[in-house]
Amino acid sequence: MTNLELWPIGNCQVSALADERGGLVWGCQPQVDGDPLFCSLLGPDRDGAQETAAAAGEWRIELDDMIESRATYLKNTPILLTRMTDERGGAIEVIDFCPRFERSGRMYRPVAFIRIVRPVAGNPRIRVKLNPATDWGSADAERTSGTNHVRYLLEPQPLRLSTDAPVGRVLDGRSFRAERALHFFLGPDEPFVGNVEQEAARMLHQTRAHWRQWVRGLAIPLEWQRVVIRCAITLKLCQHEETGAIVAALTTSIPEHDGSERNWDYRYCWIRDAYYTVQALNRLGALDVLENYLTYLRNLIDGAEDGRLQPLYSVSGEARLEERAAEGLRGYRDHGPVRVGNAAYVQTQHDVYGQIVLSSAQAFFDHRLYRMANEQDFAELEQVGMRALESFDEPDAGLWELRTKNNVHTYSSVMCWAACDRLAKIARELGMGERAEYWADSADRLRATIERAAWVEDEGRFGATFGGDDVDASLLQMLDLQFLKPDDPRFTRTLDAVERGLRRGEHMLRYATEDDFGLPVTAFNFCTFWLIEALHLTGRTAEARELYQRMLERLTRAGLLSEDTDFQTGELWGNYPQTYSLVGLINCAGLLSRPWSSVR
Repeated sequence: MTNLELWPIGNCQVSALADERGGLVWGCQPQVDGDPLFCSLLGPDRDGAQETAAAAGEWRIELDDMIESRATYLKNTPILLTRMTDERGGAIEVIDFCPRFERSGRMYRPVAFIRIVRPVAGNPRIRVKLNPATDWGSADAERTSGTNHVRYLLEPQPLRLSTDAPVGRVLDGRSFRAERALHFFLGPDEPFVGNVEQEAARMLHQTRAHWRQWVRGLAIPLEWQRVVIRCAITLKLCQHEETGAIVAALTTSIPEHDGSERNWDYRYCWIRDAYYTVQALNRLGALDVLENYLTYLRNLIDGAEDGRLQPLYSVSGEARLEERAAEGLRGYRDHGPVRVGNAAYVQTQHDVYGQIVLSSAQAFFDHRLYRMANEQDFAELEQVGMRALESFDEPDAGLWELRTKNNVHTYSSVMCWAACDRLAKIARELGMGERAEYWADSADRLRATIERAAWVEDEGRFGATFGGDDVDASLLQMLDLQFLKPDDPRFTRTLDAVERGLRRGEHMLRYATEDDFGLPVTAFNFCTFWLIEALHLTGRTAEARELYQRMLERLTRAGLLSEDTDFQTGELWGNYPQTYSLVGLINCAGLLSRPWSSVR
């Protein structure tokens, strides 16, 4: 049965998800929010092409009579090694990666997927089944072939498979004996320069060295190092390096639960999700992600009218993300619809102003950056702050993007307060006393309004909306945003209310009220990590560690998480891998780990 035991590969230009049986089942080109050439994960609504006998939208290396298949990553890389064994003792290893390394003074990260098949025992027979899809799964890509290549006429750009395997066997999908290593380079439609075996080996070596060197620069905690490293690498893969955008997930339309129709396209850059991603990677010292993302933000701000920004954009900065259903795909486990685009781009979500300021603030203080922010950047950021001032007590769709309800959400208002608070600190750093005073006074004014309007008097706590008494998990972020301190009794009472209303054993709901699709029935993994943070900061560290360990039991074998968990069965649902969830794994590891000094 289709599940989320999937292993991401990528190079910050393209990515793919591999299953544990040698298949690339999801991947888009020429970038993460493009048309999927691999889409079998979402069930193309047709049979595979007869001439290839391959599933539609899939690239599978299949071992005849296979009885076992195990996947693992090469240490500290997103390079996948899958070992398959047949019933006669024959075995192969398949290495999958997207090349990424520095060449000629710039990063080489082409739209390309490399697969290397090595026989390692016995007399294995394999099938190579490559059948890229086009037009969102509705058709097989047309193809032409030569002596050592196959061209696939994909949109917006064709791709070429260069290989030293028998091309005829690739085209017809029939089995043949693998008696030597075979190499496959699916990339730009141009003649492959050099020997494909030697070039694939060189690219493998350089890509491995690149990722291992990147990981060496991370400041990781003493405990749970493998978890943190895998999450950091995967978050890095979620950045489209050409522009700096960070996507919320690599997939679209994995439903939040069975038959929910909560199927959303997450292959875009949410200002909110990117803020949390940058925050987590900053704690590990991955400044390259921050610097690239700040470039993306500055371009968005330059294009904004009066500082007005929408919640999400494409990785190229495109504003219009009109939502439609892909008719050629049935959906994950046949749970449609498969959505392309996301109508949330037209929503009003005021928290984005705070997240832009908070993401940008470090650039005014951190002397490690190649380009520190200056007074002109501050003036532009003030336009965003003005939008926060004007919007903080106005209704919006909130961070959970409710499609038919608007309220004044406490989380959005606190984020707007944080924008003013951080602008005051930036102004002081720049020696701009008058502006510092203005923004500090503004922050005080917003704080007073929030403390009054979001207060639930008879329970002595904060509510999720102005004038309301509902709770949602985002109230726990009042600590991380520095609006409240852990020993503030107002927070501890709010935490108690959130636990009573939203905690389901080891998991947390976002909220427990009906939305556009009814009552939520799965836990939102990021909210569980917010709870873990709050428990630790309020002195319940043993409980927090125990809960974190239970969350680690939910990891896929790739060491990752999706967006949601069924709190009855423990099954993962939602888009994958989900940046929110990986951020939670990193942040909680850093908070809960024993210090390095404990081993000295």
